[in-house]
Amino acid sequence: MLTRTQLAELLAQEGQPAYRADQILDWIYKKRAQTWEEMSNLPPALRTALAEQYPLRPLTHTLTKGSADTTRKFLLELPDKRYIETVLIPASPALYGETSDRHTLCVSSQVGCAYGCKFCASGLDGFTRNLTAAEIVSQIILAEELSGEKVNNLVFMGMGEPLANFTNLCQALDMITSDWGLNIGARRITVSTSGLVPQIKKLSDLPQQIRLAISLHGPDDETREKIMPVNKKYPVAELFDALRIWNSKKNQKITLEYILIDGINADPHHAAILAKRAASIRAKVNLIPYNTVEGLQWVRPSDEDCLRFKSVLTKAGVSATLRLEKGHDIDAACGQLRLKKEKAEI
Repeated sequence: MLTRTQLAELLAQEGQPAYRADQILDWIYKKRAQTWEEMSNLPPALRTALAEQYPLRPLTHTLTKGSADTTRKFLLELPDKRYIETVLIPASPALYGETSDRHTLCVSSQVGCAYGCKFCASGLDGFTRNLTAAEIVSQIILAEELSGEKVNNLVFMGMGEPLANFTNLCQALDMITSDWGLNIGARRITVSTSGLVPQIKKLSDLPQQIRLAISLHGPDDETREKIMPVNKKYPVAELFDALRIWNSKKNQKITLEYILIDGINADPHHAAILAKRAASIRAKVNLIPYNTVEGLQWVRPSDEDCLRFKSVLTKAGVSATLRLEKGHDIDAACGQLRLKKEKAEI
């Protein structure tokens, strides 16, 4: 898959009229053609040439795990026999502000991850490569086909660090938000990052009014560095300076994602510091009790401790949600299903 501009340039090189680009895009995004051969209004020679260079379906469905809460996780195989995951989540009004007929897709941006967040399964097997824009967008198309449901919201919170794949991310966002593409509103798309400061500033310059979420997980440098190695390069103060730049250019509240880990970052004094940080940039906080990952020793706090943490934030005037866990019974934490599949094939 290519952007409209890229496709028009390619077709011009092939000596094709400009309107062919719109024909092809209509087949891909509206009619959901699965092969070039289906595109009956294209010349046969053009169909053959495009099929040799640009596979329409770069992902193959391998496995679906369904959850008791109707969350579904799809394991997808790439052309190079690597695996990625994407998770379809029924909307939670507390988290997304949507009604229950909404569906959010958690999209991956890389195979593995190089940032080594200590709670996350994505990086346990290291980083392999970036996903192409086509591989990113194909997750959405395939998830809709497999589920029979329309994806209304996207969160780039799956495997990988989206802002470390910046060029392909931006190309994918063009395909996703354009009326010639998937036509999903930018305000329904959230990009999550571990805190890559230069890329946050670059992302703030994009015309699309996408939303930003920060995997914070520690309100100060001492706590965050135990969990997020990226904090050594981009400390909390520097990160929040970048978020103020974002606030000056965008019109939505930033979300601070905060996984609660017992004995690490879930005490009331952590909550007090977090409240001040969030208030300084008018951010909302999404609290997530730790989702157990095989091979990691972190422990989930009690429900009482989670509620106590939230109470500190709300009493300080910070908007906070305590996310009801979805997908715990299907290994929904990023990268778990992929790791199990790859270990089984060794």
